[in-house]
Amino acid sequence: MFVGHYGVGFAAKRVEPSIPLWLLFIAVQLLDVLWAPFVLLGIEKVRIVPGFTATNPLDLYYMPFTHGLVAALLWSCAGGLAYQILARRMAGIVIGVAVFSHWVLDFIVHRPDLPLCDDSAKVGLGLWNAPALGSGRGIDRSHRVRRLRGRGVVASGSPSDHGSRLTPRRGTLR
Repeated sequence: MFVGHYGVGFAAKRVEPSIPLWLLFIAVQLLDVLWAPFVLLGIEKVRIVPGFTATNPLDLYYMPFTHGLVAALLWSCAGGLAYQILARRMAGIVIGVAVFSHWVLDFIVHRPDLPLCDDSAKVGLGLWNAPALGSGRGIDRSHRVRRLRGRGVVASGSPSDHGSRLTPRRGTLR
């Protein structure tokens, strides 16, 4: 899912070219950048449970200060305001939206472990349990196959076979 976060950074760069890309990458990952030291300091909690989800073994059972909805909104405001003050640019809103996009994308892939406020009600759609969709591989692959079929290239192998070959039809590629 990290690719999805960075995709928002690339999109934000197109919206506001004056913001350095490295800063947008930090913005879209800010919640995770903060999460790691919070876990190391014992402020937030995680445990490793093999098979917890289809894609990773992390049980993120207590993270209200970085991945809670209210906390994400506060970090977004802080990031946007800091950029606006330090860079003296009105592009701070783009930074704020980039920071908050992390929570939105995490909501899609996380199981219900994202607290709304403090450690009360938790939300998450759980796309991590559908690895082909959660990583974008299934969607991306079907898009590529459709595009290549239009050019006279067809897929051989099953859709779940990551080793499948794209084979040109005879006489279609020049």
